[in-house]
Amino acid sequence: MTPFTQIDQIPKTKLSLIVPIYNERDTIEKIIEKIEQTPFTCPIEIILVDDGSTDGTKDVLQKYIEKYTVVVLPYNQGKGSALRKGIEKVTGTHTVIQDADLEYDPNDLVMMFEVMQKENLPVLYGSRSLLKGRNKNAGFAFYWGGQLVTITANILFNQRLTDEPTCYKMFQTPLLQSLPLRCTGFEFCPEVTALVAKKGITIKEVPINYYPRDISHGKKIKWKDGVIAIYTLIKNRL
Repeated sequence: MTPFTQIDQIPKTKLSLIVPIYNERDTIEKIIEKIEQTPFTCPIEIILVDDGSTDGTKDVLQKYIEKYTVVVLPYNQGKGSALRKGIEKVTGTHTVIQDADLEYDPNDLVMMFEVMQKENLPVLYGSRSLLKGRNKNAGFAFYWGGQLVTITANILFNQRLTDEPTCYKMFQTPLLQSLPLRCTGFEFCPEVTALVAKKGITIKEVPINYYPRDISHGKKIKWKDGVIAIYTLIKNRL
């Protein structure tokens, strides 16, 4: 990993979107189309990382090989492993995570990138909770599980987050690539939050839209992932 040096002056910017994918045959083309239709104000690169899909997703990705960076893992290793593989491929000045489902709107990334640039932030999270009156949640257990993880992160790392488990985490790339990530699964979120906070960085948030799906429509995170998230936060605080 390279040492983190915050970017003070950025002559040319490029936003890298890492898309971890596992069995998303029905949504992957739709989310790529939404990204392509988003009016980004800088060049972007799309890094598609298939985490050993078995539903035909890999066949769909073949059409994008010449256009985008496509990484196919030989077997399912977990979201964290897919993201770490994607981080190795990043060439942009800034990096953001984009899930392969349709829960998040890439148009919000335009606003987030503008805030990053204007305030020269090393990291920025998109919070679903800051649009509480407009956004639905994925259900009682998902919502309160996420709140518990958020509260734990705030207590342990002196943050004021409202939505720690959000997918939309945007970084200056040197910061992200400097972090000694070891995650393999959904614990990417708490691990990256803990490692950023341990550098003395206060993580800022902006409101984003959210269109949740449930388990019957392919949502993969489970209650045990919340337990793992809290354990990951505690482990990184010790």
